[in-house]
Amino acid sequence: MKKKVNIYLFSSLLLISLPNIFCQENTRIQIDSAGFFEKDDKKFTKATVLTRDNKNKVKISHDGVDMWCNQAFFYENRNYIEAYGDVVLKQGDTINLNSQYLEYDGDTKIAFASGKVKLSEPNSVLFTDSLYFDRNKQEAFYNNYGRVIKEKQDTIDSKIGNYLLENKKYEFKINVLLKNPKYKINTPRLDFYTENGHAYFYGPTEIKSKDSNIFCELGYYNTNNDTGYFIKEAKVDFNNTTILADSIYFNRNLNFASATNNIKIIDTINENITKGNYAEIFKDKDSMFITKRAIIASKQNKDSLYIHSDTILITGNEENRLIRAFKNARIFKQDLSGRADSIHYDKSKGLAQFININKKLDLSFTKSKKPILFNFNNQITGDTIILKFEKTTNKIDSLVVFNNAFIIEKDTLGAGFNQISGKLLQGKFYDNELKTIDIIKNAESIYYLRNDKKELVTIDKSKSAKLKIFFKLTEIEKIQKINQIDGKTYPEEEFTENIQLLKGFNNRLNEKILSINDLFKLEKE
Repeated sequence: MKKKVNIYLFSSLLLISLPNIFCQENTRIQIDSAGFFEKDDKKFTKATVLTRDNKNKVKISHDGVDMWCNQAFFYENRNYIEAYGDVVLKQGDTINLNSQYLEYDGDTKIAFASGKVKLSEPNSVLFTDSLYFDRNKQEAFYNNYGRVIKEKQDTIDSKIGNYLLENKKYEFKINVLLKNPKYKINTPRLDFYTENGHAYFYGPTEIKSKDSNIFCELGYYNTNNDTGYFIKEAKVDFNNTTILADSIYFNRNLNFASATNNIKIIDTINENITKGNYAEIFKDKDSMFITKRAIIASKQNKDSLYIHSDTILITGNEENRLIRAFKNARIFKQDLSGRADSIHYDKSKGLAQFININKKLDLSFTKSKKPILFNFNNQITGDTIILKFEKTTNKIDSLVVFNNAFIIEKDTLGAGFNQISGKLLQGKFYDNELKTIDIIKNAESIYYLRNDKKELVTIDKSKSAKLKIFFKLTEIEKIQKINQIDGKTYPEEEFTENIQLLKGFNNRLNEKILSINDLFKLEKE
């Protein structure tokens, strides 16, 4: 039996043949309209077949959802629907489910859709081959790959996906790939909130783009404003700069990153490694500052040069790199170490300047201690110290000390000190080893002269217009006086305490930095 009926006649027939439908309106599936109906238990066991006409689809409703299709099999005893052809399930104003086939259980409120499935909500659209929809839990689930599109630019692919309607949240698992015109996110698990675009990932995750690559095992990314926060094995690659830290904040629009705790920044172009516990990096401006146990290591042939201070500021590209270390700055390499209130290094000029800040400030270090260098057994101090490096090799080329230059070297066998002072000091290095020093203006010296048997011959004390000092095997070999003004030699017994020290003498040999760990000793000294 097959007839075309209007909605009123069809409803009356259902009322006669299916009395239970209207007895419990909140739990029974309702057939709102259909062009044709057919009931034949031999052909369609315990099912009523509902078919659309030329104008309208079959319409079905149940507890807040409306369904449309070309044809439906209604199992009234089971309160169950099988819908075929251009199926639409709509829940309120927020959820639209399209498919070619749909099963719906009115008792459990669980739907299963297959064939070109499309789930739409205000902020995203899901495409998949098959989907389960649990209306009691308000969750949709797929397990055979799906794709979510948000605002026509973000797409998320995964093998398994779960959508929580109340939270407007997707849970993606296995082979998750989020694509954006600016980047891609690969992760084993991703939680994504469609309303605010927040993404949370778990497990080894990569975010790749043209300008940066990011890795972490736990993190967050805001796809609406392109900011992220990454922890656990966090790493950001900016072309030739790599940032590793316990946690990293990233702003793609500004090309900016800030890092916290156990930071390691690797600059492959300049062969620098910078460490600390807080850093900010502005890649577009070629600038970075790092603080809290900040240290930078620069490769120099087979050795490395380390600079440590409260804060290190690095600016400029590789050709014009400036490094400023300030507040109790320290430097160390195997044959050279030193201290100053601040150290400024200009790569374009190959100059490192050791300076104290404004002497008017009430700082004990500034008032009592000048910048200092230790080259093997020699202590060198002055108001300002400048080291010059060879640009191609980074080897130390020369040394200049302005105002109150002073050199102290412990006598190899005795208790005295070789001492040289003057207004200006100029030194020359060969293979990173200090070989000669010129003292210009107001030059004074005390020198313990020993023979080949290391026996003390005499002690020389003199004043000259200039001095030239020659070093051999890191020790003073001889002193050449130019335009000597005054001078005298003393036997050891006549060299009394009141003449043993030049004016401005300050023994700080105990401050010599002997290792990398020494850089961090006496931080508040």
